Amino acid sequence: MIKKLVLVFIAILTLQSYAQQRGTASPYSFYGIGSLKFKGTVENRSMGGLSIYTDSIHLNLRNPASNATDNLGIYGGENRPVKYSIGGGHSSVGLKSSNGSDNSSSTSFDYIALSLPMGKFGLGFGLLPYTSVGYRLESVNENGDISNRFNGQGGLNKVYFGLGYLIKKGLSVGIDANYNFGSIQNSAIEFLYDTDGVPLLIQSRENNRSDLSGLNINLGLSYKTMLNKKLELVTGITFTPESNLTSNNERSFSTITVSSEGLESVNSTIDYDLDAIGLKETDLVLPSKFSIGVGIGEVRKWFVGAEFASQSTNKFYNALYSNNGTTYENGYSYSLGGFYIPDYDSYETSLSSYFKRWVYRGGLHYEKTGLNINNESINEFGISFGVGIPLGSMFSNANLGFEIGKRGTTNSNLIQENFINFQISLSLNDRWFEKSKYN
Repeated sequence: MIKKLVLVFIAILTLQSYAQQRGTASPYSFYGIGSLKFKGTVENRSMGGLSIYTDSIHLNLRNPASNATDNLGIYGGENRPVKYSIGGGHSSVGLKSSNGSDNSSSTSFDYIALSLPMGKFGLGFGLLPYTSVGYRLESVNENGDISNRFNGQGGLNKVYFGLGYLIKKGLSVGIDANYNFGSIQNSAIEFLYDTDGVPLLIQSRENNRSDLSGLNINLGLSYKTMLNKKLELVTGITFTPESNLTSNNERSFSTITVSSEGLESVNSTIDYDLDAIGLKETDLVLPSKFSIGVGIGEVRKWFVGAEFASQSTNKFYNALYSNNGTTYENGYSYSLGGFYIPDYDSYETSLSSYFKRWVYRGGLHYEKTGLNINNESINEFGISFGVGIPLGSMFSNANLGFEIGKRGTTNSNLIQENFINFQISLSLNDRWFEKSKYN
């Protein structure tokens, strides 16, 4: 048990060091509060983002009802294990526009969470980066010289406390209480030139910082029932009501010197009085979200399901930044995926028997993100694969996920991202609570 926790904490420190450098490589994180970073556990994402499947040995961080599941027969039907997990990933992105192409990459910590059984109740808590900002964008003028440079970093994090309740076998409900916090920093430079086309020695830079905080909740329901001796029906519903984020804002202007290598040196800085224009403290709307899904499968053998999610993104507005040509529309997504286990009960010592206990996952998804730039909707499509590899005794496993897809378009001078994502997680289980028995 101690060795497992030590490994977890080492992994946290390693992944967090990467996360502090950069959590995303997407230029679309320029808009709003950044690109959506958390899209589910590695198990979810390997099945196309499908989040309706719940069991007693894996965490499902998108449906709080998963904190309260059926007890295990191996424990005499008296208990279920403590579940804890940590995940991270690496993303490589090919950026393509009508004028050229480039590449970028990022490595990040994705989540750490724990779920404790408490009879018919289940308590969960964890930390996850929810959105991420990380971009460096440049535009050129008609002479091919740089005209604007935009930099951004930061994002929104989430600490959650969840409670689930098992109403009866196969039916559970739950609620997550989330505290959202983080900061976003960005800067913009408009380069000026003299009459001979030589850049001025001193340039001006606008600096912005927003410190974000707010509360919201997420409600969930999970229902399973056997259709016959083999087939099981699985359904899930989640709903996140609309909520607000408070943004405490700062703005300043700096005179800078830019070296031939593009490095920026600050000469002087003055603060801008946002109080005078009513933008020192603003409210941002976190849109409501609803998801519903259904699937069918054979217990501990195979499963296939579909899920639909919608989000009222058109209500998002950020008064501090006015992005010309940018609007928000309602977003939605479709997910289709599942898993297959050749032989869950195969415990022979041979290597072929070990591979039979692997969980093989796959899926695909399509998402309309809700971001609209220059009258072009920014959409995403991806195909994913993954495996769950058993670790030692109990039900612990390592999960590997692989996703390829594209986001955006090259129309209207926009950028298309062709991404390859690799995810890894540890899904660990242990029995902390056991009833005492006396002869």
